[in-house]
Amino acid sequence: MGFQQGVSGLTASARNLEVIGNNVANASTVGTKMARAEFADVYARAVSGGASSIGLGVSQTAVTQQFSQGSFQSTDNPLDMAINGGGFFQLKDPGGSLSYTRNGQFKVDREGLITNVQGAKLMGYPANSLGVLVPGQAQPLTLPTAGIKPSTTGNVNLELNLDARAAIKLDPLVTPVIDFVDSKTYNNATSVNVYDSKGQEVALTYYFQKSGGDAWSVYAAANGTPVNPDGAGNPQAIGVLNFPADGSAPINALNPGLPLPPFSLDVPATTNSQGAVTEPIPGVKLDMAQLTQYGAIFGVTNVTQDGFPPGQLSSIKIQPNGIVLASYSSGQSVPIGQVQLATFRNVQGLQPLGGNSWMSTYASGDPITGTPGAGNLGALQSGVVEQSNVDLTNELVQMMVAQRIYQANAQTIKTQDSVLQTLVNLR
Repeated sequence: MGFQQGVSGLTASARNLEVIGNNVANASTVGTKMARAEFADVYARAVSGGASSIGLGVSQTAVTQQFSQGSFQSTDNPLDMAINGGGFFQLKDPGGSLSYTRNGQFKVDREGLITNVQGAKLMGYPANSLGVLVPGQAQPLTLPTAGIKPSTTGNVNLELNLDARAAIKLDPLVTPVIDFVDSKTYNNATSVNVYDSKGQEVALTYYFQKSGGDAWSVYAAANGTPVNPDGAGNPQAIGVLNFPADGSAPINALNPGLPLPPFSLDVPATTNSQGAVTEPIPGVKLDMAQLTQYGAIFGVTNVTQDGFPPGQLSSIKIQPNGIVLASYSSGQSVPIGQVQLATFRNVQGLQPLGGNSWMSTYASGDPITGTPGAGNLGALQSGVVEQSNVDLTNELVQMMVAQRIYQANAQTIKTQDSVLQTLVNLR
């Protein structure tokens, strides 16, 4: 029997060395997971068997992969990703089959698809033309090739303080009651660039003229042209602000308990500073509910508007929740999709395919998909990759141990051969 035990020991040690060698070979392979050879002793089944039974050696029961977290390494590629926690990237290979990987080294192919080196496409949830994510069936994520279209300004928000100590500038005996080029006819002014349907800039300037103790008339001009002129082309107020005695937010005369509703103005066609004729911008809503009238100098704290010019794609950024943001030269950032991750009830049941990927099996169970950071799925880190989880020092030590075990098993065969030779030589 000694030969059988020795041979099984040699075979097991050789297989263990193969597993260790594969681990060492992939110590620097991104996203790879170390494997472990598992063994069991062998006993013959017999009616007379019992505590005195002698084993028949060893057999390999499995080679299991260890899906512990690997360390992260920074890269210069914003499309490189690492999963900080559980889960796998879901890929669709050129043949249409799904596979799963922890290797987050991605690039863009000629069609704008996010792929790995093998050409497998990264799966996720797309966004529509408005940048709204569309949940449901995952699809290969595609980066935009065209620029972003302009958006016409629809809303303007002002936050500022009008000085309660300012002098009244309204003179009803003078026509016009305000002259935009004469600062003596108004108290303060501020400007914001708005955009027409072509994305052309229009300099919209607001003028504030104190017309009473706590009352202010508001005028507007687009590239110097009055926004609300009278029949003679003279400026007319687009609205009047009435403040309470404490100088807080303007009074809503129709609904005193509610904020002041926005003023509406139609911006006319004008000629901008580049000499281009701009398109009219109808129905711009001017929100002035955040204005105050305190005894402090005029000061603008915030001016915002929701239009923007056309722009070209300048960069891509992936957020921890997997949303892929496209940034454009116009300063806009628009979601173009969201990376989908998958996990399994039994990750040990996944079948290795090579190329740092696995496929699901009956043993692993069906994939459980979701977005990064949801449930037991890890968050994404962009610009980094997950290194192999192989502990090279430990593998080298295990290699030496396996080598000694191999030598010891060879020694049992040699000893058994010597014993058998002694028996053969008996006379």
